[in-house]
Amino acid sequence: MFKKSLFFVLLFSLLLAACAPAAAPSPSATATEPTLVKIKLPMGYIPNVQYAPYYVALERGYYREAGFDVEFDYSFETDGVALVGAGERPFALVSGEQVLLARAQGVPVVYVMAWYQQYPISLMAKSTSGFKTVNDLKGKKIGLPGTFGANYVGLRAMLYQLGIQESEVTLDSIGFNQVEALAADQEDAVVGYAANEPVVLRSKGYDLTEWRVADYVQLASNGIITNEKSIAENPEMVRAFVQATLRGLRETILDPDAAYEICKKYVENLDQADPAVQKQVLGTSIEMWRAPRLGYSEPQAWENMQKVLLEMGSYSPALDLQSAFTNQFIPE
Repeated sequence: MFKKSLFFVLLFSLLLAACAPAAAPSPSATATEPTLVKIKLPMGYIPNVQYAPYYVALERGYYREAGFDVEFDYSFETDGVALVGAGERPFALVSGEQVLLARAQGVPVVYVMAWYQQYPISLMAKSTSGFKTVNDLKGKKIGLPGTFGANYVGLRAMLYQLGIQESEVTLDSIGFNQVEALAADQEDAVVGYAANEPVVLRSKGYDLTEWRVADYVQLASNGIITNEKSIAENPEMVRAFVQATLRGLRETILDPDAAYEICKKYVENLDQADPAVQKQVLGTSIEMWRAPRLGYSEPQAWENMQKVLLEMGSYSPALDLQSAFTNQFIPE
C-alpha cells in the first residue's frame, strides 16, 4: 500500500512539473553573439585619412553587421596580393596593375570592387618652370620613387597616351622624396599621388602646374581583391564584405567631416596635424572615388591598363581580363 501511494505521489509530481511554465533560460544561453569571421585586411600603406571609408565601415559597425571582425594590416601592397593569392587572407586593397601583374604569374587574385574610379597619380612641376603641357617636359628630368609601382605605371600611361617615348625624358629614381626634391629644384618635375604630394607642396606655398593621369587615360585603380576560390566557394562572404565597404564609402562621400572625425581614432596624431591639409587630402581623394555606381569597374579601364603593361613589356601574352575583375558583387 505504501509503495502504491508513493507511486501516485511521484506521478502527480511529474504531472505538475510538466504543466508548470518552463524556467527562463539564462542570459548566456540566449544572448550568444553570432561568430564573426576574423579578417586581417592588408591596406598597402600607413594609416591615413585616405582610408576613411574603411574606418567608417568599421566604426559604425557595418563590418560586424555583415559578419566580420576586421583588423587593419598596414603591410606592403605586394604582400597583400601574395597573401590573398595563397588563400591566407580573403581580401586586400590593391591597385589594378598589381592584379594583372600577379595573374600573369599565375596568382589567382580577382578584383571585386573599384574603390578609386580615377587613377590617383599626378605629374607636377613648379609654375615658375614655365611648362605648359607635358610635351614641354621632353628632355627634362622627372623624379619618382622608382621604375615600379603606380607612380611609374601612371607616368608611362600618360606618356604613351601622348606619344612620348620614355627615352625622351630622364627618369630619376629618388625614393619617396618628391616634395623635398621639387621644392629644392633638384628635379624639373616629380610624380606622386594626387591626394598627397600636390596637396603638401601647395600647403607649403608652392604654385604648381599639375597634370593628372586620369585626365589623359582611364586606368584600373585601387580597389578590393579576393581570390578565385573565395568567389567559387563563398560568394556570399565576398558580397557581404563588398556591401559593408560600399556603405562606408558612400557615407564618407556624403559627410566627409564626420568621416574625418572617425579617422582620428585610427590615424595616430591626426588631431595634431594641420586639419586644412588633411581635409584637402580627404577631399581630393573623394573626387577620385565618386561614380554614379560606386564600386563598379569599367572594362575599358582594364583594357587600357593591360595595353600599357604590354607596351612596357611587363608581361606577355595578353591576359583574359574577364577573369581578372568582376562586377557581380556591385549593386545595380
